[in-house]
Amino acid sequence: MTNIIDSIKEYLQMNVDNEPKSPLHVGEVMSLWLYLTIIDEASVFIQIGLNTTNDDDVKKILEESLSQCKAQAQRFEDFMRKEGVHLPPTGENRPISDPSGVPLGAKMTDDEIMNGLSIKTVSAIVHCATAASQSIRNDVSSLFTHAMFEKMKFGTSLKGLMRKRGWIKVPPYYYPPGMPKE
Repeated sequence: MTNIIDSIKEYLQMNVDNEPKSPLHVGEVMSLWLYLTIIDEASVFIQIGLNTTNDDDVKKILEESLSQCKAQAQRFEDFMRKEGVHLPPTGENRPISDPSGVPLGAKMTDDEIMNGLSIKTVSAIVHCATAASQSIRNDVSSLFTHAMFEKMKFGTSLKGLMRKRGWIKVPPYYYPPGMPKE
């Protein structure tokens, strides 16, 4: 049985291969530029998280996310260079440091690191979905759709760890007026 992700991928690939390449429109360029900036900012946050945590599970998920960010950044940079789009300025990589040497007032907790990563992941997914839906060129839409599915897959493992550790921030439950009380 074919799953939905494979079907979408095949459909987009079929249309990407047969599509005449018009120049990128300003919205596509802005979306590409902004996503590369989002990935860069997330990478810096992740490096800081790696420098402040001693938790092996947190380190593992941060390293997975950093690896994904690097791979996506490379794909987007290659595409943008090929299209003649200038790349956004990037932050500097953080040197590896000992988490025990970080003063407590400057150190993030594992809860803060994971919730920050969660917000950055959700932001990336939303941006990818928006950019894919607004792109006219199928190759641009495909690039964003691929990145979105990667982030969604990563998000499930992130949510699993956060749920296991009790780090998910849950808003208060909504009980509509007149709802029967059990």
